[in-house]
Amino acid sequence: MAIGGDQAGSIRIPASHCGIVGLKPTYGLVPYTGIAPLEMTLDTCGPMTSGVDENALLLEVIAGPDGIDSRQRGVPAARYTDALAGGVRGLRIAVLSEGFGHANSETDVDAHAREAAQRFAKLGATVEAVSVPMHTLGFPIWAAIRGDAACITLLEMNGAGLAHEGLYVGSLMTAAMAWRKRADAFADTLKIASIFSKYTLTRYGGHYYAKAQNLRRRLRRAYDEALAGHELLLMPTVPTKATPIPGKGATPQEITRRSWEGTRNTCPFNATGHPAISVPCGLEDGRPIGMMLVGRHHGEEAIYRAAAAFERCGDWTRF
Repeated sequence: MAIGGDQAGSIRIPASHCGIVGLKPTYGLVPYTGIAPLEMTLDTCGPMTSGVDENALLLEVIAGPDGIDSRQRGVPAARYTDALAGGVRGLRIAVLSEGFGHANSETDVDAHAREAAQRFAKLGATVEAVSVPMHTLGFPIWAAIRGDAACITLLEMNGAGLAHEGLYVGSLMTAAMAWRKRADAFADTLKIASIFSKYTLTRYGGHYYAKAQNLRRRLRRAYDEALAGHELLLMPTVPTKATPIPGKGATPQEITRRSWEGTRNTCPFNATGHPAISVPCGLEDGRPIGMMLVGRHHGEEAIYRAAAAFERCGDWTRF
């Protein structure tokens, strides 16, 4: 068992590529206390485990208010392990059309996710397609929120952030100040993100951050409307199987592109705060493929019902 941080998909993407189970809980369900933030309205942490049962158990232990983290407001934790045996009969699962067929989508990844949807139908769930056109805008909405906040949280506030009531680790902030003497050691992705963040804040004065924060409410409403008639949305976690790590001489452009190409289905739900799990659903060329199930806010029990039933129906879900 492990706890991961997920502001763009950093629980679900490695879970998909490694053939494990990773859940990004509803925003605020698990306290973020003691973890270095990226952006206060995106920061989320959750369980990464070998199987669904362990995932539900770990969430059961770590969920709920800690009395410190102001990201948490009236968070209703539950006994998630009680949902594991519920099965999918009666659940309504929507296959999100816009979650497939991205510019970089691999056909076998899309195919395995659709086969997973068919498996749910055979298990007794009601499965149908649904369209949420605004899903395609999830990445730019998320990017503007993360982009403008990056240099403030990571650099100017030395990895501590601001505007949240919670634990600030002074000794860590002091140690992080050393970046000013070692900035060239940053990864290319962080250099580019920081420079771009500083530029947009200086040039546009936070305009695009503000616009994206307003648009995230529309995006959240669009998903909520689809989830009003369904308990879960289904799509590939990542459009591709794991790709090669860029070589030693790779350009900053290649490294940055490779870093963000897997986020088109994951980061929209960081912007909206919906819970989402990645569960293995296939294997091609020795590389796992993950299916993502997205639930209503605080709908983790429905997610675990479906994920556990799916895992039980075939030994190919573990690697």
